Amino acid sequence: MRFGLFGTGHWAAQTHGAALDAHPRAELVGVWGRNRERAAALATRYGVEAYDEVDALIEACEAVAVALPPDVQAEIAVRAATAGRHLLLDKPLALTVADADRVVDAAAGSGVASVVFFTARYQPEVAGFVAAAAAAGGWQTANVIRFASIFQPGSPYAQSPWRRERGALWDIGPHALAILLPVLGRVTRVAAGDGAGGLVHLLLTHDGGATSSVSLTLDAPPAAVAAEFTFYGDNGVETLPSGGASSATAFGVAIDQLLAEVDAGTRDHRCDVRFGREVVSVLAAAETARAQGTVIDLPAR
Repeated sequence: MRFGLFGTGHWAAQTHGAALDAHPRAELVGVWGRNRERAAALATRYGVEAYDEVDALIEACEAVAVALPPDVQAEIAVRAATAGRHLLLDKPLALTVADADRVVDAAAGSGVASVVFFTARYQPEVAGFVAAAAAAGGWQTANVIRFASIFQPGSPYAQSPWRRERGALWDIGPHALAILLPVLGRVTRVAAGDGAGGLVHLLLTHDGGATSSVSLTLDAPPAAVAAEFTFYGDNGVETLPSGGASSATAFGVAIDQLLAEVDAGTRDHRCDVRFGREVVSVLAAAETARAQGTVIDLPAR
């Protein structure tokens, strides 16, 4: 399958581009980026063409891989899906529910396959745990800590404008929700508050009455970096294993799964744009809860 790569940053080069270049059933045909020089450099690295126009690259490919800020991604995804191109997108799908809805509607209208890349969900150890925990059921609560430290000197994400503006809620919040939702169910109620050092705390109620707490930051002291997911329920206490696969290896699995959707003609991937939209709806509700100091109920969809 011919893929167009949209994005030229570290994640685009080291994860999307590397995985597409290595995949036996993917052909990287071109790169588009908002910075022409960086697009040209990345295209040269992979021996493909640098495109000046979004629609020209969409025309040249069968599927798009997007590693751009979420608001930019949403617009490109709508254009690509409308043109009949399959979607391999990054998290979060968009920065507003309205934009996420546009992507979902465009994908549904054209019948294209879609996969949203929540890194851990494509690591075998994590995927196996999530499937087993969801099948077991009986969970009453979960606790998540995701403390990252991306603003240190030398970090490839330190100058990311959208991460600095939107913070941990929108950058690593999707990773937490991608694990919680399939195990505990849809979020029905959200409370949120802020802490020191860019911390954001969420208290979520899920279908059936289970609850979860989530603490996130992008600006933890380096010695306090942590990633912990613990579930408590009828069968005891279970902790999410760490995923051993690199991001590029995990992205290769995402490519596999998108191709499987296309081959089978199915459109029911567990992390498709509809799931991506569900995650955005929780993030948007949490943003409102933080701003208003209130609890937000999410409508059923």
